[in-house]
Amino acid sequence: MTGKIYHIVPLCLLCICFITGCTKHTEVQSQREETEDKKIEIGIIFDSFVLERWQRDRDVFVAAAQELGAEVNVQHANGDLEEQVAQMDYFIEKKVDVIVVVMVANKEDPDSLVQAVGRAQKAGIPVVAYDRLILNADVDLYISFDNQQVGRLMAEHMKEHLGGEGEILQICGPMEDYNVPQVMKGFDEVLADTDLEITMTEHAEGWLGETGFFTTSSYLLTHTAPDGIMGGNDNIAGHAIRALSERRLAGDVCVVGQDADLDACQRIVEGTQCMTVYKPVEKLAKRAAELSVILAKGEEVLEKESIYDGSYEVPYERLEPIAVTKENMDEEITGKYHEESDIYLNIRNK
Repeated sequence: MTGKIYHIVPLCLLCICFITGCTKHTEVQSQREETEDKKIEIGIIFDSFVLERWQRDRDVFVAAAQELGAEVNVQHANGDLEEQVAQMDYFIEKKVDVIVVVMVANKEDPDSLVQAVGRAQKAGIPVVAYDRLILNADVDLYISFDNQQVGRLMAEHMKEHLGGEGEILQICGPMEDYNVPQVMKGFDEVLADTDLEITMTEHAEGWLGETGFFTTSSYLLTHTAPDGIMGGNDNIAGHAIRALSERRLAGDVCVVGQDADLDACQRIVEGTQCMTVYKPVEKLAKRAAELSVILAKGEEVLEKESIYDGSYEVPYERLEPIAVTKENMDEEITGKYHEESDIYLNIRNK
């Protein structure tokens, strides 16, 4: 009997070890599968969706990120910086893998957003500044178009169209948006060697498009019509043209803008707007999604360029903008960014 027990005990121990080993193997396998199944989560916060282009940026970014296996949580702050900070903290609490921000550009306390970026990075979450640089924040990546070149393209068109002389009304976006002083700098560089003179400069707080209408209307009450109007974007330019139309001046003044909005492209082929600067948002949004996924994986983004944010040198991905006029509309825009039937809608319905 005792001999049988000696045989049974080792066998029982062997069974226990086998069962324990299987359990541990199952747990490890389950943890591995859980890790592999966990998708990258990206939080992206837009200023607002008032402008047509931000809706397109959103759609392309989300689609590109999903193709790379990431999930995207989209928020928009409706132009409210306090709300944007709250959304940053929400993403930090959710422990997303990366946060992408189109900063709200207004006169509220910008330090609150800088502090929110710091909280995210302290929690191990990289932050990407999308299209608008967040000053003094030391973000992990800034991706945008060459905004000085945007200004140069606007000025070069005006220089050619006006023969290098004339008076220009300038209606820009808010200076709190870092892109704005960059565009103005590029614009001034080209004008420096011409007889083109900026007779008045106004800034649209919060990129309010109606500023274009009110500024142009007020200007025409005390001045003769300017030779050119530089609109900070196509929305502002469109409202400026509305003010010109009320005085039957639309088409007589060289108006430029940026973003290649559909209604701007329609005005260009109709002859009331001279040009727009096209910034291929599909390329920007897709590239931003790719880089966001790389950062989310904990990998380093190797950028050839950097930009000074006021306190730090931050990695910078720079894309090139394109000047679009009536002459190259079909080459650059038709069938790629807007459909031909939409661009020429008003002309063909006349």
